[in-house]
Amino acid sequence: MGRAHLCAGWRVREVVAHTTMPFRTSLGRTLFELVRAGGKVNRMADRCARRDAAVLSAEQLVAALRDNIAHPWTPPAGGRLGALSHDVIHGLDITVGLGLDRRVPGERIAMVLIGMRPRNIAFFGVDLAGVELRATDLDWSHGSGTPVRGLAQDLLLVLCGRRLPPGRLEGAPASRFSRQPPG
Repeated sequence: MGRAHLCAGWRVREVVAHTTMPFRTSLGRTLFELVRAGGKVNRMADRCARRDAAVLSAEQLVAALRDNIAHPWTPPAGGRLGALSHDVIHGLDITVGLGLDRRVPGERIAMVLIGMRPRNIAFFGVDLAGVELRATDLDWSHGSGTPVRGLAQDLLLVLCGRRLPPGRLEGAPASRFSRQPPG
């Protein structure tokens, strides 16, 4: 659980700790952590993921995932689509980052993409100026400008500010959204 993935500064274990936090942490504790982080959600998420990844074993983290498959958690103001988005995006952070050939079912990716509002995209701070993201496997596009083509799930990660492994995207601006190959 220590190998790299797409969430900058986190290993797989931090992503799993973050993903399972709602199952392991009470609302009161979450609110306390948010206040402690000065109301900054990303700061809270990072602090809690790092702490929990350091104290929980890989077995405990995997058990938290497995034991909560049917958990009805929904994020505040995100509803069921927010929960699906959270799981899909962080699942892709891990599988794409590790080079695993996993495809999220198209209907799930479509739901998440359709649910991405301008405020959601702005949250991630990705610069999409002059670029049209165009899915090669779904009838979906976003933005206007020079096309960047790829699988819908890869374009979802672009919307979320992730830098993808080289070769996953096509088009002149693709390198803006790709990591540099290892030197």
